[in-house]
Amino acid sequence: MPQHVRKGDLVYIRSGKDRGRTGTVLRVMPKEDKVLVQGINIVRKHLKPSQNNPQGGIIDKEMPLHISNVSPVSQGKPTRVRFETRDDGSKVRVAVKTGEVLGQPLKKAR
Repeated sequence: MPQHVRKGDLVYIRSGKDRGRTGTVLRVMPKEDKVLVQGINIVRKHLKPSQNNPQGGIIDKEMPLHISNVSPVSQGKPTRVRFETRDDGSKVRVAVKTGEVLGQPLKKAR
């Protein structure tokens, strides 16, 4: 299945506790169909003392979201994505609402 979001994209969160917020994609995990978004889905994790962290304590950590719960943002609004093959052979992601090309081409021209 083609991925509608890529690393570095600005995305809108469509569901969950952070619904309506936007953030930048830090990492895409295609095998699990998950994305890690900066500042979104933060949980508190309790750490036991270890050699790396002798104090232990509580840290705030970003957790992955399912890829279906995010939409790319084009001109400030969330949009669906269409994949187009250009005349030169390159494949690009295009925002359905605005027709704007999102990011770099997925496949280079021959």
